[in-house]
Amino acid sequence: MTHQFCDRPMLIDGAFAVASDNAWITSLNPATEAEIGRVPAGTKDDVNRAVDAAERAQSGWKQKSIWERGALLRKVAAGFRVRAQEILTMEATDTGNTIAKLRADVEIAAGYLEYFAGLGTEMKGDTVPASATGLHFTLREPYGVVARIVPFNHPFMFAGAHLAAPLMAGNTVVIKTPETSPLSGHLLGEVCQEILPAGVVNIVSGYGLPVGDALVRHAKIRRIGFTGSVATGLAIQRAAAETSVKHVTLELGGKNPLIVFPDADIHKAVDAAVAGMNFSWAGQSCGSTSRLLVHESLYARAIELTQAKVAALKLGDPLDPASDMGPVNSIGHYKRIMALIEAGKSEGAKLILGGGRPKGEMFKRGYWIEPTVFADVTPHMTIAREEVFGPVMTIAKWATVDEAISIANSTDYGLTTGIFTHDITQALTTAKRIESGVVTINGSGMHFVGLPFGGVKNSGFGGEESLDELLSYTQAKSVHIML
Repeated sequence: MTHQFCDRPMLIDGAFAVASDNAWITSLNPATEAEIGRVPAGTKDDVNRAVDAAERAQSGWKQKSIWERGALLRKVAAGFRVRAQEILTMEATDTGNTIAKLRADVEIAAGYLEYFAGLGTEMKGDTVPASATGLHFTLREPYGVVARIVPFNHPFMFAGAHLAAPLMAGNTVVIKTPETSPLSGHLLGEVCQEILPAGVVNIVSGYGLPVGDALVRHAKIRRIGFTGSVATGLAIQRAAAETSVKHVTLELGGKNPLIVFPDADIHKAVDAAVAGMNFSWAGQSCGSTSRLLVHESLYARAIELTQAKVAALKLGDPLDPASDMGPVNSIGHYKRIMALIEAGKSEGAKLILGGGRPKGEMFKRGYWIEPTVFADVTPHMTIAREEVFGPVMTIAKWATVDEAISIANSTDYGLTTGIFTHDITQALTTAKRIESGVVTINGSGMHFVGLPFGGVKNSGFGGEESLDELLSYTQAKSVHIML
């Protein structure tokens, strides 16, 4: 369970760099609280150096053809695969995510690089017959320097996958790694340093203040992509707006319902709900199906099946392929989740399973929380309204379709929704009434390359994982030729 990793410097202008004041952040293994490595605690000066390097590199990168840019993205994808085992060991140790399911993260990042590498010809303009004597058309051009701010739950996957669209569009990128679990993002920098021209990808690390704040306020940054919490997303919008007009896209939290109709196969529905809870990373996912909404005729059976399935999960060393769940990410996050569990108890929810620290010698240190299930949850309860971002699942019952939809739409979030029914008319009419960016019928937590993934309401805006994402990193320019 204990691994030590060397210091991981920042990447600025093609060279590895420490912070301007030589300060460091020590990363802890969330399973043991052992120190496992360090990254620079960057400064505003470091951000300025990274942005300046990206600006210098952007003109040359933009001038490369889509075929040249695509070929380099494919080389980066291949570099990820070569170092996959190293990445996985580091990521599992640094995040607490279990390695068996984490194996997909490297392939997802590589796959998105390859997907966007092939989309260059889709950055099309339009011709418009706006006058009788002229030729009128649009061009798509890059913003210039893009900031991407990465969350702690899948730092390598999010950093790697979300490089693809801005780079393919001709932008250069400055990535900020998370304060906790930052190590693998810097390993990504090593791959990029070997393959890409200097300054095309820059990686900075540090705390939100000053590094994140300096990045989003920087006048040369016109495009920002962020994945993370609602609170941080709102802070980014405020800070960015105070300095210049910026295009900001946000992929934020979710309080995602899975609605089970009376004709559904309750076994399949519960299986999907538990799988969609993402216990493999302790429920720390924006797309986790944290609310199971079940018709009253199936409610008792749903509780029974959910309790049995979640109780069977094996907590253990994240590096052990047999482990189903590891710890949560940090001490601060641990305390927040435990406070929400206590709120659930005090507000009258019925604790069906878990709710505390697991028993056993290996769980005495680290940020361990049992997989937790509450039943008899009503919409006014804190655990029904707030994103826990942890291994906490709630079950509620409903009697009418209107009630089910009202409960599903009752939060400030709108990321994903699952619907289980054999009635296609019911499924489609419900999907139209649900306030979320993604709806899956007879499934949960699914992403398909080529279809936009993103939320509504406080879950953010801007579709990713699709052509929409690529085009969002371009600006339209109208050209008029008067003949």
